[in-house]
Amino acid sequence: MAVKKKHRDNIVTLVASLPDGTHIVEHANGKLERRKSETDWARVDALTDKDIEEAVGNDPDAVPPDFNWNEAAFVIPPKKKPISIRVDEDVLDYFKQEGAGYQRRMNAVLRSYMQQKKSKKKRA
Repeated sequence: MAVKKKHRDNIVTLVASLPDGTHIVEHANGKLERRKSETDWARVDALTDKDIEEAVGNDPDAVPPDFNWNEAAFVIPPKKKPISIRVDEDVLDYFKQEGAGYQRRMNAVLRSYMQQKKSKKKRA
C-alpha cells in the first residue's frame, strides 16, 4: 500500500491554464503551484497530418475515424440521492485506498449487483 499512497501524493489537479502558457495546479495537500507547460510545442507544430493519423491509428483508445456517431446512445446519468449508510470499515478503506471517487466506485458496484439481480429475474 505504501507505494500506491506515495504515487497518489504526487498527483496534481489542473486548476487553470493561463494565456502565458503556465498552469495553476493543486497538490494533494491543497497547496497551489504555478507551473510552466512541459509540452514541446515546436515538436507538436512540426507534426504532419500523416504523423498524426499514424499516431491515432496506433492508439488502442482512439475512436476509429469512420465511427458512426449517429448510432451513439446519449445517456443521462441517474440523479444521485444523498443517504447515510453504514458499511464495514475494511470495505470503506478498500474503496478509499484508490483515492477520490470512492463513492462513485461504490455506486458502480451496487449498480452492477442490481443489474445482475434484475437480469436473473427476467430470465426466470
